Parts: sequence; C-alpha cells; structure tokens
Amino acid sequence: MSLITLAVAAILFAVGTYLILQRMLSRVIIGLGLISHGANLLIMLAGTGPATPPVVTGEIAPTVADPLPQAMVLTAIVITFGITAFLLALALRSYLLTGTDAVEDDIEDRRIGRLDRADEEPEVAA
Repeated sequence: MSLITLAVAAILFAVGTYLILQRMLSRVIIGLGLISHGANLLIMLAGTGPATPPVVTGEIAPTVADPLPQAMVLTAIVITFGITAFLLALALRSYLLTGTDAVEDDIEDRRIGRLDRADEEPEVAA
C-alpha cells in the first residue's frame, strides 16, 4: 500500500513540475497545486499507519497514532489554499490587462542578456 502511495506522490511531483515549466499561468497554478498535494501525501506517508487515536484514557494502547503529520498536512492545505487564491487573483488581473494568460518574454531582460554576451565575446583583431 505504501509503495503505491509513494508512486502516486512521485507522479504528482513529476506532472506538477512539468506544468510549472509551461508558459500559461493556469497550468502553473495547477502544477503548484499538484506539487502541494504530492507533498501532503508524502507527509501523511511518513506518519504511522493505522493505530488508536491519541486520546488520553485510562487504558494503555499498544500503538498510538502520531497527530503531528495530520496537523502539518492540515496547515499545508490551508497555506496552499491561500497561495492558490492569490495566484488566481494575479492570473485574472494579468488576463484582464493582456487578454491572455500566456507569460511573454521580457524585452528588457533580453536586451540585458545580449549586453552580457557582447561583453564576454573577445574582439578579433584584423
């Protein structure tokens, strides 16, 4: 069971990384969501298996579930929701300003890149 879960987490990371490298903002947002789900799955996988709830009672249980991975995943879900909402707002604003959700190359960045390459090339004497 844990090997299948590990494979699913690896697939989520791979597909998420592929989507982040795209030029469309909507795909980047979906890729970040997939990576966060993969991370949450790995955190839950690192926790213990089925056990009794960590409730203090009079009897002694042989195995008690660790509540820390569950608390970390719950916190990660809330943070991911906030980041996704923020990125969706940025993508909507970008779409309203440009009419597309594709990320274009920065012209100024290209100009600076050409200047750096021109400085590094040695001059040929005639």
